[in-house]
Amino acid sequence: MSKINPALDARAARLAREYLKAESLLRAHGIKQTILVMGSTRTSRRDPYCAVAREFGRMVARDGRAALMTGGGPGIMAAANRGAFEAGGPSIGLNIRLPRPQQPNRYLTLGIGFRYFALRKLHFLLRARALVAFPGGFGTFDELFETLTLAQTGKIRPLPVVLVGRHYWRRAVDFGFLAASEKIRRRDLRLFRYADTAAEIWHAVAGALPGRAPAGV
Repeated sequence: MSKINPALDARAARLAREYLKAESLLRAHGIKQTILVMGSTRTSRRDPYCAVAREFGRMVARDGRAALMTGGGPGIMAAANRGAFEAGGPSIGLNIRLPRPQQPNRYLTLGIGFRYFALRKLHFLLRARALVAFPGGFGTFDELFETLTLAQTGKIRPLPVVLVGRHYWRRAVDFGFLAASEKIRRRDLRLFRYADTAAEIWHAVAGALPGRAPAGV
């Protein structure tokens, strides 16, 4: 019989505690479904995409069927959280401990810190009814492609994936080339759609939420 490695045993305990802490907090706040918004932390508040993210956050909060969730940082995520916060809805941020500390933005009604990326990513998707990806870098790409892979392989139920900023995303990733070179199937192009305005994003995700939307959202 192999010996128990105390370091691995301790890590397993930390993983379990981190999962359960986040799960208990989300349950205590009554969070049953979320809309996940990702995007660059480096985006200036004056960037037009921040205005779109803020307006979309307001729309999610006014509808009330799902909580707005982000990575909890600045830039696009702060703008989306701000919109939900100002409209009186739940505004959740799942932050991550990094070598260079990233402070949670001030527009959160619930902020949860993580040591492990894997558990943070798990909680991003456990309650997600849609993923909205604004222009971003490696972190945004990571969440986007993991979600697309899980949907493509049937590991999660299909959910709307919206890429905000047609010009940005079509330059950043040539999905048509991937399909033409048979690296993905042509039907995989239906796993996501593009949008440029808050209204277009909302139109793409609203149908995935349970129940009927309130009038005037």
